[in-house]
Amino acid sequence: MAKTTFDRLTSLGEEVIGKASKNPTAARVLQGAMQMKDRVDDLTRRVRGLEAMEKRLGHLEKRLAKLEGAPKKRAASSAKKKSATPKK
Repeated sequence: MAKTTFDRLTSLGEEVIGKASKNPTAARVLQGAMQMKDRVDDLTRRVRGLEAMEKRLGHLEKRLAKLEGAPKKRAASSAKKKSATPKK
């Protein structure tokens, strides 16, 4: 069976990784790269969590604005009614 170009590249890549893992310097670089990948994955998860939290916070701020807005309007309208009546 003839190998495709993709199969050849895959086997070549495996050989290079195998040789690099035997070299101590290359092994440390590879280990550092893997640690960096893990850190980036962790940060990505945390950012996703922050985005969801910001969305929830936005909804809560809107609800709070509605709740705070209602009493202010009542207080202003009742103040106008009291000042409209003549003082004796």
